[in-house]
Formats: sequence, C-alpha cells, structure tokens
Amino acid sequence: MKKVLLFSFLIPVLALFAFLPLQRSEVPPASPATADQPNVIFILSDDHRYDFMGFTGKVPGLRTPNMDRMAREGIHFPNAFVTTALCSPSRASILTGQFSHVHEVIDNQAPAKEGLIYFPSYLQDNGYKTAFVGKWHMGHYNDDPRPGFDHWVSFQGQGTYYDPNLNVNGERVVYNDSSYMSDVLTDYALEWMKSLEEDQPFFLYLSHKAVHAEFLPAPRHRGAYADQPISYPPTMYPPDTNPWEYTSVTAPKPTQQEIQAAQKVGYDYANVPNWVKAQRGSWHGVDYMYNGQIEFNDFYRRYLETVLGIDESIGQVLNYLEETSQLENTVVIYMGDNGFSFGEHGLIDKRHAYEESMKVPLLVYAPGMIEPKTHEGMIQNIDIGPTVLDLAGIETPEQMNGRSFVPFLQGENIPDWRQQIFYEYYWERPFPQTPTTYAVRTDRYKFIKYLGIWDTNEFFDLQDDPNEARNLIRSPEHQSEIKAMNDALYDWLESTEGLKIPLKRVGVPRTGADWKYGGTY
Repeated sequence: MKKVLLFSFLIPVLALFAFLPLQRSEVPPASPATADQPNVIFILSDDHRYDFMGFTGKVPGLRTPNMDRMAREGIHFPNAFVTTALCSPSRASILTGQFSHVHEVIDNQAPAKEGLIYFPSYLQDNGYKTAFVGKWHMGHYNDDPRPGFDHWVSFQGQGTYYDPNLNVNGERVVYNDSSYMSDVLTDYALEWMKSLEEDQPFFLYLSHKAVHAEFLPAPRHRGAYADQPISYPPTMYPPDTNPWEYTSVTAPKPTQQEIQAAQKVGYDYANVPNWVKAQRGSWHGVDYMYNGQIEFNDFYRRYLETVLGIDESIGQVLNYLEETSQLENTVVIYMGDNGFSFGEHGLIDKRHAYEESMKVPLLVYAPGMIEPKTHEGMIQNIDIGPTVLDLAGIETPEQMNGRSFVPFLQGENIPDWRQQIFYEYYWERPFPQTPTTYAVRTDRYKFIKYLGIWDTNEFFDLQDDPNEARNLIRSPEHQSEIKAMNDALYDWLESTEGLKIPLKRVGVPRTGADWKYGGTY
C-alpha cells in the first residue's frame, strides 16, 4: 500500500494536549502496571447488526470464521444494546460510559463538549500504553488526536473505503493505490502492537469504518455473495399487499410467500405508527432507498461482502496474539456501534428503537481467563468503559452511568444487575423522517414513546412477538405494564438529568430539493 506524507502538524497538536487539564474524578489508582494486568483490545464495527454473524444462522452461507471462533471459545452476549443507535452518540457512550443526554453528543453533528473524560485516560494513569486506530466521528470533521491515547490514527467524518486520508499522530497520510480502509487500519493496529516493549500492558481501540453505508467491500470480496438467496423479514410488506399491484423503486416485488409470512406473524399494519408507514417511501425506507440510488437486493449483498473485511481484521489480530503468545493475558472485545435494518417494518438504517437497530453484536474472547459460554444478561455500550477499567484493576469513575460486567466474564452472578435498559434518540434535521424516540426494554416487554409528532406509541410482547409485528399499546390487559414502563422512563430521565433535550448549535448541509446549491441552515 502506497502512502503519501503531505504535511505535519504534530508538534502544536501534541503540545496543546500536553497542557489540557483532564479534570478526572477522584478514582483510587491501581498498583503500578505489571505483567499481571491484562492487555485489552476493543474492536468496534459500524452498523453491524447483532445477528449477521455466521454462528447465529440468521444468514445461511454467511462466513465469519473469526467471529464464530470468538463466540465458540469466548462469551457471546446476545442481549447487548446501545443507548442510542447512531454513530457519534454510541461511540461517545462507549468512551465516556455515559448516556447520550449526559455526554450530549446527541447526533452526528454535535461536537463533544469540554470536560468529557474518555476512559483510556485512566488506563494511561495506571501504566498502560494506549492507541486509537480508526473512526472517531465526534466533532465530525475534526480528526485531531484526543486525550487518553499515546498513539493516534484517525480520519475526518465517515472517511472513505478506498484510498483513505489519515491523521497519524498529527501527520497527514494519504493513500493513493486503492488501499482498503479495513486493511489499512488493521495494519496500523498490528504495527503499533509490534512496537511495544515486552511485558508492557496495552489497550488498543480499533475502530472500523465498515460496515457503514455505502457498503463497499474489499476487491477480494466483491461478488462473494452475488448469488446469495435473501430471506425477507415478515414485516417488510403490509399483510394486505397485492403482489401484482405493488410498485417500488428499490424493493423487489413481494411473492405470495412473503405476504403469507406477514399474515402468519399477525403483522398488525393498522397499528403501525404513521411515521413508519410514511418512511417506506423515503431515504431510509425500502421503497425509495437513498433516493432510489441502489436496489434492496444489491444493498443487502454488498453488506454481507463488507462484513468479510471486518471478520478478517479480527482474525489477523487474534493470529498475531497467538503467534506472540499473548492470548493468555489479553482480552479481546468485539462490538458494533449500532444495528441496522434490512426491511423490518419497511425500513433500512438504524435510529429507531426496534430490535435490529438497538441490538448489537458483543463477543469477549480471552481463552486464558474465561470459560466459553453464552450469557443472557442485558449489557449496554455504557458498560464497556467500566468493564475495561475493572479488568485493569481500576474502579468505575463516579461520572459514568455504566457498570462493569467483569463478574459475568468470571462465571459469577451480579445479583443487582439491571432488569431493563433505556434507549434515546433525538430528532435530526438532516434526517427528519425519524422522530425523537425513547424506549424501555425488559427481557419480555418493550415500550416505545415518540415525541414531537401526532402518532401512536408502541408496546410489544417480545416473548410472543419477537418480530415486533403486533403493537399492543391499546391492549386493555397490558395497560398496567405500559404505565409502569412509562413511569420507569421518566424516573430514569429525571434521575440522570435527562428531562431537557440538549439542543446543539450546529450548521448542517441542506437536505431538501435545493441541497445541490449548497449552504447550511
């Protein structure tokens, strides 16, 4: 891979951060770093839904041997969720251990406020070498090195799949030979690990761009799933659709089999919120995806092909640890920053509070320290920071909302672990089709509350209706559960100072009919 060094701004940037006060909460330091402190590698992907991995069986023929290895020889958490299904808010929650309304990175445009503390800073204080490699996406187009990391490789905004333009420790590095982003980031991660001194505990945060739309696979993976059969979800088409009269710009015409699938699960289209119905024909709907730029089937198959690059990256990291005899003292965590819909409720993308959006893959691999298992506990992205710190012997800082789940890794129980999770999403001007959304989910029920629109809320019995096809918000026998969950939602917001929507002063590109003329508002 060829790279071109354009210019350097290393000295002023690093000098700035050398004198910035971190304002960390008072946390008792761990003992000086020793060989007994485990290395931790956190690998984050983008838009990877929780069930699109080979071992789940959701997509027959999908090959993810390295994710499968992590699940088979490590711990799989099938009930892992994000607090907000959107890139920047989720990534901020991972790094701060806080809900979106607490850290206030509520969308992809809002910059990180002053005073936020990223958990790797505590690792630095306790003898760890730390590195960030990949997508940051807070502050949007600012890819300057951030506090908490000794080594920095990142890029502006979403970046590009081919020929990336990177900030490497303050130096601008541009690739010009069709280099593929997932491969480039993996190479940087491996190079950094190879540069470390022996017995030096380290923390690596490998943050991929993939599999964010538009889905562009590595050249070696193009066409790998060109003939992949697609099983459409039972809520992709209304149950009363006439296949012969159905028209769509991007979705395939349904067969009688698909309509029968909707009828079989009892898809109650009459009680689907109007905003969901309207979104079918919008940017994030199956009938007019990305303004008709790509057909659903091609979109789906490219996604599968792009996932292959992430799985290979995981494999390279695991192989390096094995070759260097570091598997026994390293914990590898794989997670997605949010899920992604492929036709459920007639939608694509994320943002909403349906399962395929708010649920993410979470795998923990440490063959020298944990026994293989599947753990059903409800984990959230705010728990990653506390868990990594706990692995290093550091107490959870008081400003974090999350909790360590290390006891689960050790085969122990946590008696007072959460029995419900909370979700929040704030309306965005660039994508106005999805309203501000709050949700409460237990192991059986989900309550979704929409703000700012004249529409119906939603309530699902996930045990009887895993497809979220039947909205029970008007069901007389469920009103007590609905009230209790609504009360729990407001109790949560009140106790975490979330009753005020944190509006941000940001300019965003025009997205209406006049977008091509530029400007912001």
